[in-house]
Amino acid sequence: MAYNYSMFYYLVWVRTNRYHSKEPLTYSSQSEIVLGSIVNVELQRIFVPGFIVAKVSKPRFKTKPIERVYPLPPLPKEIIALASWLISYYPAPLGIVAHQFIPRDIPIKSDDRQTATLKLPNIIKPSLNSEQRLAIDQITGSGTYLLHGRTGSGKTRVYIEETLKTLKSGQSVVVLSPEIGLSSQLYDNFKEIFGNRVVRIHSRQTPKDRQTAWLRCLTSSEPIVVIGPRSALFSPVQKLGLIVIDEMHDGAYKQEQLPHYQTIRVASAYSTIAKAKLILGSATPSVSDYFLAKVKSRPILMLNKLALGPTPSSKVEVVDIKNNENFSKSSILSDPLIKAINQSLSDKEQSLIFLNRRGTSRLILCEVCGWEYLCPNCNLPLIYHGDQHMLRCHTCGHLEKTIHVVCPDCGSDSILYTSVGTKAVVDEVHKLFPAASIKRFDTDNPKADSLEMLYKSVQSGQVDILIGTQQLTKGFDLPKLSTVGILQAETSLNIPDYTSEERSFQLITQVLGRISRGHLKGRAVIQTHHPDSPLLEYAINQDYQGFYQKEIAERELFKFPPFYSLLKLSCLRASAKSAEAAASKLKATLSTISGLKIDGPAPAFHEKHQGKYQWQLVVKSTNRTNLLSVISMLPSGWTYDVDPSNLL
Repeated sequence: MAYNYSMFYYLVWVRTNRYHSKEPLTYSSQSEIVLGSIVNVELQRIFVPGFIVAKVSKPRFKTKPIERVYPLPPLPKEIIALASWLISYYPAPLGIVAHQFIPRDIPIKSDDRQTATLKLPNIIKPSLNSEQRLAIDQITGSGTYLLHGRTGSGKTRVYIEETLKTLKSGQSVVVLSPEIGLSSQLYDNFKEIFGNRVVRIHSRQTPKDRQTAWLRCLTSSEPIVVIGPRSALFSPVQKLGLIVIDEMHDGAYKQEQLPHYQTIRVASAYSTIAKAKLILGSATPSVSDYFLAKVKSRPILMLNKLALGPTPSSKVEVVDIKNNENFSKSSILSDPLIKAINQSLSDKEQSLIFLNRRGTSRLILCEVCGWEYLCPNCNLPLIYHGDQHMLRCHTCGHLEKTIHVVCPDCGSDSILYTSVGTKAVVDEVHKLFPAASIKRFDTDNPKADSLEMLYKSVQSGQVDILIGTQQLTKGFDLPKLSTVGILQAETSLNIPDYTSEERSFQLITQVLGRISRGHLKGRAVIQTHHPDSPLLEYAINQDYQGFYQKEIAERELFKFPPFYSLLKLSCLRASAKSAEAAASKLKATLSTISGLKIDGPAPAFHEKHQGKYQWQLVVKSTNRTNLLSVISMLPSGWTYDVDPSNLL
């Protein structure tokens, strides 16, 4: 008897770094498979996971069979459409882009205890104030909404109310926060109201926990709430109805590795595909996104009232660092700041000291000849960590345990440790306030001492003085905090980039926003070399509109986003001369293409990288498609970042 076997052919996205093309691969199957199904296929003699995106006709070439179809629901069609959009908008190898959508090891066993139907609350407390109610009334259908609310105005309360509406309509919600630590606070807030409908997913989970969370998103028959950092956006939820991006201005929403996506752009495309609502929340929206909201007539929802009711205005004192009379008790903390911290300690309240520099000393140099202690790989200053008696490069990770006590160039023993970091501040604060409970929070902390792990003890007031970098500024609500100290207000202004003023304004505004949130009367001390800076005045007065008008005019004048799209091109070569030559050659080629403005070549801000020299070109265009054309014609040895968050 003759058997007639039918054969079916499918395009598969494979999840592996080994596959560098931007086109899906064709595989065969003797049985028909649903689009979106997760499969296992052979590629270069190994088996890798993937997902089916299309059914095709029999190709002219021989195909390998699909080895396994996982017994799982298919990926939602909206996720498949988003994957196609992502690779076209942020070009990258398909095997790397696929990482965003499925895990390396595909789980198939779900936790049945999580799937029980749960009742939703009819009323959420506290009740909405008039501004929150007005904002919610304006969020009527699919589209993008910019929720511009001052710190402490209750943006999270609006998110929760919109989440309730979405869940009741049978649709799921994705809520993003810029940092894993901050997602802990959001998770607690949502978990208290929505119980086991809330799923948290992030990269610090164990592989098993992350796989379980991903599987829950894929298999849940009930609408759920997914909370996490930018990667949570790609969770395979069914019937997506709402995306929330909290602290939408934050730089952590930019993916710095391939694919170099901006989360807000991806979320905007996803909301269009899924016909979902997108809420962008911030006290300090990015200048580009605020401009686009105005140009595209997207609703800008204002929250100016404090959610917990009126509170006395914060007292803000600006201290001139150049005046030594302000530093009679300490070279790091000014007399007004010490007085304010003492008052908080006396009242059993908390203080926060902000400095956006890690380590003990930022710069080690010879007072006689000017020699600097630099990383041999990156040519950047090594940071001294006094608690470990070690020098570290925070760019490449290089470590040195031997500290020069004399200058290797001139033999002088006049070695200066200048420009203090957070660890030096901790040492100084211990001397000034020996009885206080002090904790440092920055990215040098081990996981056990991270803000994520200690948040509840910090919130309850068990820590008297918090010292840290910008992770302390990101939306945390600390009801016992009454004093804030900013040690060097212009730290971000010293960075040579077109975004430096915007970042400084956002940072200062966000730090000041930790106090006077309706809990306690607040006081702030800002130490600065430029006490008359207009930027400081904008931040202290929470004058976003004044800052925005100034900044948007400069962006237009100097051809930066949102008026121009940017593409950063970089090459690494063995010498600075060869790197410059390669950059000049590429610029000559690109100069023949119309519609481009090319800046450079110039050494990158981090010129030395992995022992080689890095030079770059910055390509600008009013038509973003022109930049994608440039990417397609790049010679080997060049890397690119389209829509970079900075040009460093």
